[in-house]
Amino acid sequence: MMMTEKNTGSERYRRQIAVVGEEGQEALGKARIVIAGAGGLGSAIALYCSAAGVGYIRLIDCDMVEVSNLNRQILYRTEDIGKEKMTAAAANLCALNPGIEVEPVQEKITVENVESLIDGSDLVLDGLDNFPIRYLLAHAAWNHKIPFVHGAVSGMYGQVTTIIPGVTPCLRCMVPFPPPSGAIPIIGATTGIIGSIQAAEAIKYLIRRGVLFTGRMLLWDGLRGDASVITIEQDPACHECGEATNE
Repeated sequence: MMMTEKNTGSERYRRQIAVVGEEGQEALGKARIVIAGAGGLGSAIALYCSAAGVGYIRLIDCDMVEVSNLNRQILYRTEDIGKEKMTAAAANLCALNPGIEVEPVQEKITVENVESLIDGSDLVLDGLDNFPIRYLLAHAAWNHKIPFVHGAVSGMYGQVTTIIPGVTPCLRCMVPFPPPSGAIPIIGATTGIIGSIQAAEAIKYLIRRGVLFTGRMLLWDGLRGDASVITIEQDPACHECGEATNE
């Protein structure tokens, strides 16, 4: 765990407090979040949540920094190539904001450890790049009644939704079948946009203000310069959250 010197001044957040208020800023400072994945999405999520003053961030990734990451994973620099992602990420986040606490976890998310990894968190954010692990993480968050902010990207397309256990449809309702596996084509701007929207969802949820993408999914089309929001209905036959589950 990397602990940093606490920033007692409010000047850092002066422009932000004008939006979220003193109570909102205090809520952010007390919040505990998990960011699963420190790639393109996770980089943007982590940077903006850190800059906003989210007090405790558990960041999870098992990879090393590679040169092919650098077109989109803005947490890292050329000199970080070859390092564990969590070593580089924690150092860079704490350099950005010494008033937060970062817990870097250099592990792969598995059936055996997923529940302990999200334990004690107020919110889980999805910065992953494959659906099998997303489903595993979303399932654990649902069972522990922890809200889950999902984001996914491909090329110049992306999607975001916020799942509240017992209130909204689950991830399986929204994406019942995973897309084909394999390397995902991507540009950095797409992960930056979607990750930033996920960070905004986190901030709104933590300060209890604004309207979340709950029961809805934002679909962003960068090629067309367009976005749409669709309503997601719960599937009664869903084994995760459907009516059969509650019988």
